[in-house]
Amino acid sequence: MKTSSSLNESSITGSTRNNAIYLLPRRFYLIQLILLAVTGLAFTWVFRNETWDFALSRMWFDPVSQQFPWKENFWLDLINHRIAKDAVIAMAVIALVTGVIRRNCRLVLVALLTGVGPLVVGILKATSAHSCPWDLIEFGGKAVSYPLFSAIPLDSGPGRCFPGGHASSGFGVMALFFWFCPQRPRLAWLCFFAGAALGMLMGYGQMMRGAHFLSHNLWAGWWVWLSQCFTFGCVSYLLNKTRK
Repeated sequence: MKTSSSLNESSITGSTRNNAIYLLPRRFYLIQLILLAVTGLAFTWVFRNETWDFALSRMWFDPVSQQFPWKENFWLDLINHRIAKDAVIAMAVIALVTGVIRRNCRLVLVALLTGVGPLVVGILKATSAHSCPWDLIEFGGKAVSYPLFSAIPLDSGPGRCFPGGHASSGFGVMALFFWFCPQRPRLAWLCFFAGAALGMLMGYGQMMRGAHFLSHNLWAGWWVWLSQCFTFGCVSYLLNKTRK
């Protein structure tokens, strides 16, 4: 969600010291809001009939055994589902502890932002009636699927599968954008795209196991970035307001 304005240093108000929580220009938030609205509408339209979701998930489904062969794969579970997630959590915890010890409020906020998105996704996931692919009738289960924003069927199954919770951990790395911006905007955007790529990679591993659809992962990234922008905007505004 990079903008053409690239966040020039001269447009940033407030202090830009490494330990300061700076203010981003309103233009940044306006552009991100527009891009989030556009991508949200695009996701809704592309996945309105679940064709893409089902087509991609069938690539990893065995119709003979009526199972996802990679569901219990040891290495996929170990590397993608455990190590990758634990590495992100460890990074956030180390950043948080370091920030507290060094009294670096920006590092503390970035560490918290890493967990804000997954927390929001986790709440949405816990209250969702959408079931995972491996629970659906089309993939050997008993639950009935339904498109986003449509009526919930009676046999929707166990639910609690939308958005993608595991992918949100990888997307949480996008919080590093707020650490390097505004002094190093190119590196900041590189961190954003690296976090987006990690989230999609971790999400795709879950697709291979039959745990999530592609739309689940895309919406997870959408919610993580929205949550991070909103939280950083509110915190930076309140802190800088009290300093005046």
